[in-house]
Amino acid sequence: QVQLVESGGGLVQAGGSLRLSCTASGRTISRYAMAWFRQAPGNEREFVAAINWSGSGTYYTDSVKGRFTISRDNAKNTVYLQMNSLKPEDTAVYYCAADRHSGTYSSRAFDYDYWGQGTQVTVSS
Repeated sequence: QVQLVESGGGLVQAGGSLRLSCTASGRTISRYAMAWFRQAPGNEREFVAAINWSGSGTYYTDSVKGRFTISRDNAKNTVYLQMNSLKPEDTAVYYCAADRHSGTYSSRAFDYDYWGQGTQVTVSS
């Protein structure tokens, strides 16, 4: 069993930056694909970014390309999401997810087996 804990959320002004972290415990995630999803009030959970097991491949939803960067440090069992040039529409609860069946990335929520509890990101205009 893997436990995922997100941190780094908060309140930031539009144009600002935040760095989210997702630290895993219970077992190593070094062979798992990892992803970030987000959910705004009244909306469905949506894919944000994913990374393969080695970190050599990344994938982003169009709305965050060029602004967000996903990365991982397998030695620390941690995945990051660097968010720059934040916009009010980025406001959501951000969730970290792990796919224990595959090391390649996916944008589909049902491919992921483990989820964190989420961290709130609020971007003010």
